[in-house]
Amino acid sequence: MRRRTTLTAAVAVLALTTGCGAADMTRQASPFAGVRDAKTVTLSVQSWVGSLANVAVAQYLLEHELGHRVDIVQIDEVPAWDALSQGRVDAILEDWGHPEQKQRYVEDKKTIAPGGDLGVTGHIGWFVPTYFAEKHPDIKDWKNLNKYADRFRTAESGGKGQLMDGSPAYLTHDKALVKNLELDFKVVFAGSEAALLTQIKQFAKEEKPFLTYWNTPHWLFEKVPMTEVKLPPYKEGCDADAAKVACAYPHTPLQKYLNADFARSGGKAAAFLKKFTWTTEDQNEVALMIADQKLTPAEAARKWVEGHESTWKAWLS
Repeated sequence: MRRRTTLTAAVAVLALTTGCGAADMTRQASPFAGVRDAKTVTLSVQSWVGSLANVAVAQYLLEHELGHRVDIVQIDEVPAWDALSQGRVDAILEDWGHPEQKQRYVEDKKTIAPGGDLGVTGHIGWFVPTYFAEKHPDIKDWKNLNKYADRFRTAESGGKGQLMDGSPAYLTHDKALVKNLELDFKVVFAGSEAALLTQIKQFAKEEKPFLTYWNTPHWLFEKVPMTEVKLPPYKEGCDADAAKVACAYPHTPLQKYLNADFARSGGKAAAFLKKFTWTTEDQNEVALMIADQKLTPAEAARKWVEGHESTWKAWLS
C-alpha cells in the first residue's frame, strides 16, 4: 500500500514540502532495485540537504558496489528513532543529538545500536549576513541585538525584530532563548530548510539585514557569507530544561545509528554503514551539487564517488 518513487523524486519532495512537518513514512525505492533476491537496506533521510548527501552516496555504493536494494524513508528526527527501533528503517546516518531517545532505545531497550561518528561536527547558531556584520561589528555579541531590533522588523514579526527559523520540528530552542535573554525579537518559522534558504537568498540579493537560525556545515556559506552572533557560552546541561535555555547550541559530532538486529545480522551492508565516515568538505561538495548545481542525488553521488575512490574504498574493506 506504500507508494514507491525514486530518490530523484524524493529530492523534489524535500525541496517543496515543509520538511520536518508531519512524519512521512512513504518509502522511496531505488531505481536500481530490479536485481532478483537482492537484500533491501532502508535508510532514513531528513529534510536538509546534508542528510540527503549522506544517503545519496551511501545508496549509490550499497547498490553499485554491494548489490543491495536501497529504500529511502523521509521522516522527522524524533519519529525516525521510533522507526529505527521498530525495524521500519535500518539506519540513521546523521543525528544531531537526542539524548532522551538515545537513553530509551540504546541504553534501556537496546533496540538501536551506535553506528559511529559520521565525521562531521554540526553546530546550530544565529547568523547575520557578513555584509551587515562588517558595518556593525558589535552585532556579533547577542547583548547588542536589541540595539538593532528595528533593523530586523518585518510584516511577520510586527513591532519586533524577526528571528528566522526553519521548522518548529527541528532541534531549536529559539523561542526560549528570545524569552530568557529578554530580546525584542519574534521567532518566525519558514516551515522548512528549503523555505528558509529561499528567504535568506532573497534578503542577501537585496543586501538587507536579517537574523537567522542556521547550521554548520552547510554549502550556503559559500554563496551567502554569514557571521555568527555569539550567544552565552554553552555549558554541559545548560539546555536540559527546554523552557529555561539561555545558552548557545553545542558543537555536536554527528552520529550514525543502526537498528540493533540489522547491526548484528546486516552483513556487509551494516559493516559498510558503520565505516561510512567522511569530512565536512566531502558532505558540502555533494550537497552543493544537489542544491545549487541541481544535479540529482544519484548524479551527485556518482560524481563524488568517481573522484574519491581512496576514501570510499576503505568503507568496503
